[in-house]
Amino acid sequence: MNITRENIDALNAVVKVDIAKEDYSDKVEKILTDYRKSANIPGFRKGHVPMGMVKKQYGKAVLVDEVNKLLQDALGKYLVEEKLDVLGNPLPKPQDDLDWDADAFSFEFELGLAPEFDVKLKGKKAITHYNIVADDKMVNNQIEHIQKQYGKLISQTEVTKDAEITGKFTNEEKGIENVATITLDKFKGKTNPKKLIGAKVGDVITLKTKGLFNDDHDLMTFLKVSHDDAHDLNVEVDFEISEINERELADLDQELFDKLFGPKEVTSVTELKQKIKEDSEKQFKQQGDQKLLNDVTEYLVESTKFDLPGEFLQKWMQTAGEEPMTEDQAKEEYEKSEKSMRYQLIEGKLIQQHNLQVQFEEMKAYAIEMIKGQMAQFGQMNSTEKELEDIAARILSNQEEVKRLSEQLMSQKLLNLYKAEANLKTKEITYDDFVKEFYS
Repeated sequence: MNITRENIDALNAVVKVDIAKEDYSDKVEKILTDYRKSANIPGFRKGHVPMGMVKKQYGKAVLVDEVNKLLQDALGKYLVEEKLDVLGNPLPKPQDDLDWDADAFSFEFELGLAPEFDVKLKGKKAITHYNIVADDKMVNNQIEHIQKQYGKLISQTEVTKDAEITGKFTNEEKGIENVATITLDKFKGKTNPKKLIGAKVGDVITLKTKGLFNDDHDLMTFLKVSHDDAHDLNVEVDFEISEINERELADLDQELFDKLFGPKEVTSVTELKQKIKEDSEKQFKQQGDQKLLNDVTEYLVESTKFDLPGEFLQKWMQTAGEEPMTEDQAKEEYEKSEKSMRYQLIEGKLIQQHNLQVQFEEMKAYAIEMIKGQMAQFGQMNSTEKELEDIAARILSNQEEVKRLSEQLMSQKLLNLYKAEANLKTKEITYDDFVKEFYS
């Protein structure tokens, strides 16, 4: 067997594999001999079928199968030995005139080669790392929410600005019929709340769905309409009031603190505020880090310049998926995924340069911490080390879970690398301002 490579340019090559008769003949002969021993052909005793007949019936299929196996093995070894960093998979060049009756065969494969490039983490312009804080307004709102959640419902005779109103939304034409409990702060503007203030049980208020709520998605919650309908719904609905309550705020006392955090973990309103602030900012840290990860990714893709074997990759995409693509479909898909491909190459380079690896013990420790967090949400705080180890072992026996955890850990290692090496500046921002600036 002989393998040669012709480099078309820095990103494309053609590999030619020449296979001679001596490369496959022994294997083919052995398989046909085994077939002869077990072949069950009418008119012949088992094991006594003439070899000529076996070759005539099975020879071509065995030959094709063995040559293809030999070809794939040889090509795989060649790519490893030559240390060729290829994109996609080798594409066989069409051979309509291949003669399987010949003794020797030649096959050609197109290769898309990964580009050579350097990654510079430290750019001239600093990237902002947002430190999201819980301000006093947010902490106080959270405390009021807790007091309402644990407070008592007091029945009212008419709707007030702080009332919780239960009623049925109906519209016969759209098939809307849903009982919901709602507060006036959910409504957009001042007109609709004014219609409801002073209303009593049994009253029917007619409301227009267009611009009814601050968030159109609330139509899905309170009217039970589909996501598509929620964005375009413009009809009138009747809201028949069946119950009016006001919620008496729970006292900020030790009984409430113990319900929230366990006995004596919090003993004063000051400690409660500090606890809420700390817990909120732990969650905000994840959002700030994710924003940083996104921004550094964007910077790296924009600043790291290299070409890709685009024509090859589009050709490869046509046959790589479960369903074949047309040339136009592959071009469209390539344009959508090019940015992602570029970042994968950049990420791979950074992982290699900085020797970032995920060790099994790290993954196990990460899984145990994840389990602890999930159990804590359900009030299970006293799991033994053996229980945690057993659950982690079950998780790590699932290959999909291992892949997911490994990706999360590598993402964290890359984030730590960016924090240490990239040109960053820190900006403190409240959560409300962060949401307004980036998600409104």
